[in-house]
Amino acid sequence: MASSSTLSDVDLDRQVAALTKELASLRKAVAKRGAAYYEDGRDAALDTYSDLAERLRDAMPAIRKRGRVIEKSARDHPAVAAAVGLVVVGLVASLLFSRR
Repeated sequence: MASSSTLSDVDLDRQVAALTKELASLRKAVAKRGAAYYEDGRDAALDTYSDLAERLRDAMPAIRKRGRVIEKSARDHPAVAAAVGLVVVGLVASLLFSRR
């Protein structure tokens, strides 16, 4: 007849083995889900990047045209352009130093 300590040791060994198997299956499930979430996130980022690149490509002619207009205006009125530039630099500097 087996002693009660031997039976409980065998029972504990079986429980540990069962828990080890369950833990391994849970790790596999988590790995699959993590990979799926990673792929979904990557696909969403690629879609967003593609959409942004397409919008920027469509807007480039208008941006170039406005840039030429601003450049012409700055060449025609250099003092005003310098004053506006100094104001912008001052605003940026005040924003940077006010955060400290």
